[in-house]
Amino acid sequence: MQRRRIAVAAAVVVAAGAAVAFTLPSMAGTTPSRTAAKPSPGGVAPQILAAMKRDLGLDGDQATARLQRSKWASGVSAKLSAQTGAHFGGAWLAADGNTLKVAVTDADAQDAVRAAGAEPVLVKRSEQALVKAKESLDSVRSEAEGVTGWYVDVKTNKLVVVAKPGEQAAAKELARAAGVKAGSYSVVVSAATPKPLFDVRGADPYFIAVDGGTARCSIGFSVEEGFVTAGHCGAVGTTTTGFNQEAQGTVRASTFPGNADMGFVEVNGDWDPRPVVNDFEGNELPVAGNAEAPVGAAVCRSGSTTGTFCGTILAKNQTVVYPEGAVTGLTRTDVCAEGGDSGGPWLSGDQAQGMTSGGSGDCTVGGETFFQPLNEILAAEDLTLVTSGGGNNGGGEAEPPAESATACDGQAAQRTGNLRARTAQAQPDGAAFRSNAGVQTACLTAADGADFDLFLQRLTNRGFRTVAGDTGAGDKSISFNGRAGTYRYVVVANSGSGAYTLGFSTP
Repeated sequence: MQRRRIAVAAAVVVAAGAAVAFTLPSMAGTTPSRTAAKPSPGGVAPQILAAMKRDLGLDGDQATARLQRSKWASGVSAKLSAQTGAHFGGAWLAADGNTLKVAVTDADAQDAVRAAGAEPVLVKRSEQALVKAKESLDSVRSEAEGVTGWYVDVKTNKLVVVAKPGEQAAAKELARAAGVKAGSYSVVVSAATPKPLFDVRGADPYFIAVDGGTARCSIGFSVEEGFVTAGHCGAVGTTTTGFNQEAQGTVRASTFPGNADMGFVEVNGDWDPRPVVNDFEGNELPVAGNAEAPVGAAVCRSGSTTGTFCGTILAKNQTVVYPEGAVTGLTRTDVCAEGGDSGGPWLSGDQAQGMTSGGSGDCTVGGETFFQPLNEILAAEDLTLVTSGGGNNGGGEAEPPAESATACDGQAAQRTGNLRARTAQAQPDGAAFRSNAGVQTACLTAADGADFDLFLQRLTNRGFRTVAGDTGAGDKSISFNGRAGTYRYVVVANSGSGAYTLGFSTP
């Protein structure tokens, strides 16, 4: 059956409940109504460049250069995170959009930062330590009255607690209750009250049944067999219909509030997920991959209420206190949004970043908006992003490292060690490292005659737990698609003794 782009109905139905924003997949038997946006010579859709010029004051060449620098910074940050391990303090692009700054707690690690083309910043606290403090706040978030959120600010090397006006004392009490040390956090006052952006008015809707009525939401990004969107757009098992009220799919995964605001809808055979974003001006913007942009990077979002707007990533892994409850792991931006934009896609150039969760303000006076990182749901639900090619695709498993004597040479971080039979070592250097969501790869080579096993462990509230491993004869390799968190590798000498080399990379 031939599949073509759907024509969006001009008439819309008023939603009775939750709602959001974005693009529908194609449906058989319909006529295309949109045109594909042709990338500029730099590979960026002209509509994105136009929005960046309007919102960031950048001309076409400047916008293209900034996006290319962001993509470079993403790879360098991941490499240095793996290389410096527990000494990594975070990374961000400076206000010029060009200088990548990388914080480290060890003076000796500054040489590796410089060698990678970044500027080192020596700090007191590692990113791991700050994230641990943030997670302590997450554990007592029920006591967060008067506080609207908290996040790790890598630029100041502190945990930031956001308090309502006059509620600074409540913020400090929350930090004390969580055991966060004085001096390691700061309190910021904001009158903004974040909320999920429910009230939908716009195109490309899909519908869900809510409390005896019908609520309208919008699709985020296409994935194989369906699409991702905001989690507040339906519980697991909820059925969805398309703009024409024809059966569309079923919600198979949904998280909100709590650890995320993310959902996955599995569509039926009449719907064909496509790698495009609707800019609500008659164009389809290409989605080439999902390389995660760093703090300080330019980012643009699309929404059915307000269209396409751009700004800057301000912080990651923020906990936001909504009226419905706290949500952890969101990304904060200075991009405006309004009711109906929720669930819509965020792009850095042609790289998918996430789906709108909520925010405050509007596109007349400005505001801030939070999005749910896309790679979290790709990893958590083992989903594969549908792409146009030309970029990193974090869904599914990456190819494992080639099995050869030099298999580990291409990995970002390299560690060596020596083991006696029936002993084990944790790497890097007996510590752990932070990883973004996505595919981690590793390989292990051992001395002749030695049988060493390799395990990847993730830190949980019950300690480190093994999430992947490779055992048996020969060199070992791991490819693991996981959520963001703190990880470590453990090398175990099953038999024999001698030296080994471990190479690993993070997304």
